[in-house]
Parts: sequence; C-alpha cells; structure tokens
Amino acid sequence: MTKTNAGNFFEDFEVGQVLRHATPRTVTEGDRAAYGALYPTRFAVPSSAEFAASVGLSRHPVEELIAFHIAFGKTVPDISLNAVANLGYAECRFHRPVVPGDTIATQSEVIGLKQNSNGKTGVVHVRSTATNQRDEVVLEWARWVMVHKRDLDAPAPETVLPDLAPVVAPDDLVLPAGLDFTAYDDVAAGEPHRFDDYEVGEKIDHVDGVTLTDPEHMLATRLWQNTAKVHFNTEARPDGNRLVYGGHVISLARALSFNGLANAQLIAAINAGAHTSPAFAGDTIYAWSEVLDKATPAAWEGTGVGALRLRLVATRGRDESMTLREDDPSAGSGQAGKYAPGVLLDLDVWALVPR
Repeated sequence: MTKTNAGNFFEDFEVGQVLRHATPRTVTEGDRAAYGALYPTRFAVPSSAEFAASVGLSRHPVEELIAFHIAFGKTVPDISLNAVANLGYAECRFHRPVVPGDTIATQSEVIGLKQNSNGKTGVVHVRSTATNQRDEVVLEWARWVMVHKRDLDAPAPETVLPDLAPVVAPDDLVLPAGLDFTAYDDVAAGEPHRFDDYEVGEKIDHVDGVTLTDPEHMLATRLWQNTAKVHFNTEARPDGNRLVYGGHVISLARALSFNGLANAQLIAAINAGAHTSPAFAGDTIYAWSEVLDKATPAAWEGTGVGALRLRLVATRGRDESMTLREDDPSAGSGQAGKYAPGVLLDLDVWALVPR
C-alpha cells in the first residue's frame, strides 16, 4: 500500500469542497535574489529598499509575482498535479505587499466543475486565498484547470460554472498602506512616463526577448514548490516535452514590460488571464502591452497614485509582435476570435503608477 499522494483527479472534486494546502512557505531575501536571476526584472520598488522607503513603504516588499507563484505552488498537489494544463485566471487581488519573513499559506474552494465532451478530462474552477502568519489575506484569485479523469467510466458531475467578474472594479483595488508617489523619483525609476502620458488604446512594444531553457524554467518551478508532473517529467506528455509553467511566462513578460512601463511599479490585480498556447524550451519570448483603461479612485486622492489597466501579451518570436488574434488587422484574415498561433499569454492587469 502506497502512502504517496497521487493527487486528485477530476472525479475527486466536488463543488463547495475546501482544500487546505500543505507546506506553508516563508519568503526570504533569497527569493528576491533568485527571482532577479531568473527574470530580467528592474522595477525600482522591489529592487531598492531606499526607493521603496521613498514612496512610503516601511518595509521592502518582494515582487507581487513571487507571492503569487508561492501561493499558487501550494495548490498544485491538491488541484493540478494531474492537470493537462492551467487554463486561466480571474478576480486576482493583491491585498498587501509581501516582505521577507512573511509565511504564506493557501487554501482553495472548488467553485465549478464541467466534464469535457471527450469523457477523459474535465475543467475544475477554484478560488484560492493566501494568508500570512498573522492570518491577513495577502492575495486571492480564481483559476480554472483541465484535469485528467482516473476512471473514464465515472459519471459526469452536474455542470456548475462560476460567475466571475470580467474585471476588478477600480474601487476594489487595494492601495498598499502608506504608498505615496507625490515625491516620486523618475530618474531612479528609469523612465519619465507617468499616468497622464498613457492613452487608452495605446500599444507598447517591449522590444527585448528571452529564450526559454529547460534548466531555468524547471529551477523556477521548483523554487515555488510547484510539483506538476508536466513541467519536469518527459514521460508525462505524449510529445515527450516538458511544458513550461505558465507563471514562468507571466514573470518573463512582466519583467520585459519594464521597457515602456518602468513606472508600473506594483500589480494591484489580475483581472483575467489565459495561457493560449503551450511554451517549451527553445521558444523565444517577446511581449507587448495595450492600455485598456485608466482609473483614479477617489479614496486615493493626495497619494499621487493612479491605476493603468493593461493587457500584457507574450508571444513566441517576433513574427507575432503586436498581434493578438487572427482577426486582428495586423495579422491578416483569420478565424474571428481565435488567437494567433504564436500568442502564449493574454493577461489583463491593473498596475499602480505615479500621476
């Protein structure tokens, strides 16, 4: 009799089920250093304790995506160990900055189920909440993942699809305590472009590219204690390729976005996200952003902070640069609503910028 956790399969999930995930994880300065070694990040707030203090943050936070990756990794053994792929995100809010010394624990609730027509897999929707050692919420998000069935003869559950908001309302964004951009240092930050310098509909090419390698994406995924088989085991996929963790692509795209969005210092929310194609070692990742909206909640008056809603798109190679869908005029004719083949990630975020 084995004592090893084989993970949950689709038929093991029930709507309303609450899963408390194992192995709380303490964030260290080593996480900051490792993140900077893996991704070309240059944002001033997580890079410089002095800069963070100058904008009112009493302790030097790590990148928001470090907290996201750690919290996400906790969920994998219970939710996506037997996944085909992670499909998307919604309603992700960052409630407070994470600093070295914080211990992150995560639990999830199953909020939706739908068996696929092939009878071999199904989509599981969960809402996950990460807390620190003081039981304060650090971040929360919804995601949906395609999971294998163990028993193909197991009956399909009743289909339940959650009603998820397409965007986090600006008034629901959480401004970190003390954050004040009124004395913001453009030179130290790296670019002069502020809230009023961006227009809705504007597209920004982030120019640089990074080629994926197996050692780096597997190291990153291990760092976040993500144990999904498809990222490490060549026998877990029929094609024999290790699938790059979608969060690795998110962090690369976010780091590349410094070119043109250096002052988008903090991610306040992820409104939606989709991994539209798989990524593998050897792919070269480029990124671009589109300004979707701008907001200045009344409660932020006097802080010098505004919010940009940005679509962050990662592509495989320059051939898909500035292209999102096949029906995009820049992509020529195609099937309406279909992503262009080289698009890997379509992420919709709110970012905090100086006004």
